[in-house]
Amino acid sequence: MSAGATDFEALLREALSPVDPPADLAARMEMTLVSLTELAQEELETWELSTMRDPRNWVRPVAATVIGASAGTALVVLRVRGRHRTRRQQSSGVFDLARRTLQDFAEEARRVLPHR
Repeated sequence: MSAGATDFEALLREALSPVDPPADLAARMEMTLVSLTELAQEELETWELSTMRDPRNWVRPVAATVIGASAGTALVVLRVRGRHRTRRQQSSGVFDLARRTLQDFAEEARRVLPHR
């Protein structure tokens, strides 16, 4: 092999080495998802039904619905995934783990959804 090939391999090895995410990434992501969900809920609460006759007024409520649903779902998944190790240690088997995960998912979804 030539010296250029060795340098290229070393550069590739260095570029493809694993990088750990920042320690506060999960907390920052959760805060961002919470704020997006709350902003979408506020936007939906402020629009009036009488303005919906004109299709040009549909963009904001539709966007708020999509953003709120996506951020809310991601928030629930993030929180449930964060507690996976604890549930796995408490579970007696695969079916018990699945049951506990579904219960946790339902409880977290109730917390995230607005009280109506």
